[in-house]
Amino acid sequence: MTFLGLGDRTWLWLASACYLTGFVLGTVALLRDRRHSRLAMYAIVATGFILQTLGLYLRGHAVKGCPIGNMFEIFQFTAWSAISLYLVIGATFRLSLLGYFTSCLSAILTLVSLVTPGWDATRRINAFGNTAWVELHAALALFSYGVFALLALASGMYLLQTYSLKHKRLHGLFSFLPSILELDHISVRLLVAGVVLMTWSLGIGSIHWLQDLSSVDTPKLLTAGVWLAYLLALILRLGRKLDSQRLAWACLALFAAALLSLGPVNASRHPVPPDVPPPASKP
Repeated sequence: MTFLGLGDRTWLWLASACYLTGFVLGTVALLRDRRHSRLAMYAIVATGFILQTLGLYLRGHAVKGCPIGNMFEIFQFTAWSAISLYLVIGATFRLSLLGYFTSCLSAILTLVSLVTPGWDATRRINAFGNTAWVELHAALALFSYGVFALLALASGMYLLQTYSLKHKRLHGLFSFLPSILELDHISVRLLVAGVVLMTWSLGIGSIHWLQDLSSVDTPKLLTAGVWLAYLLALILRLGRKLDSQRLAWACLALFAAALLSLGPVNASRHPVPPDVPPPASKP
């Protein structure tokens, strides 16, 4: 399926170009020691989001389901989730640098997936069969990964701000960072949101798993392990047994682990013969 004669990958390439443009313009502004335009950054990222949404819609129509059936689609969906959340949080908290870091992360996730042909070699048709609950479980789990991606960015900004205050580096990038208190509040709220979404996802998945215990394999337990680790971090933070700086380090490490878990989880799915022709090497 195409729109205006362009296939899904072309629209996703255009979205990646927008995210990369936002990152480059933000970097140039920082190198010139100037605050980049929050409105311009928001507009660029929003445009990329619209283009990516269109690309994922076309892909979803082609595979007859949520486009999360291979590593290419998983990375694209994770980036889309992070961007969609930023468009809400960025406007609410007016965090100009969050758009810069989000555009950087999204450019990396989308471009890496686009330039890795093996990740999109097979498009699974009806990857989740006719089980809507399993598809909803997987979509919610990946959306929570998008929340955790934004949490990792906020955590990185918190650590940068802590470093700047400790070493009295108050110029350049550091001068544009939000306050420690604001970053801490945002991080905790994102952690709560991510854990709630993932808890909901696992709850829905358990409905199917209890009916077919043979479908629960070791890779799927990795997802439960990621959830448990984030839940533990939240409990320790709310119980004041984990300070903000350690939480930030923990969130960065946990997101790296979450990304690494995607490979085994995707590989554990039974291969389905592609009913859709493989994508061309060029957009």
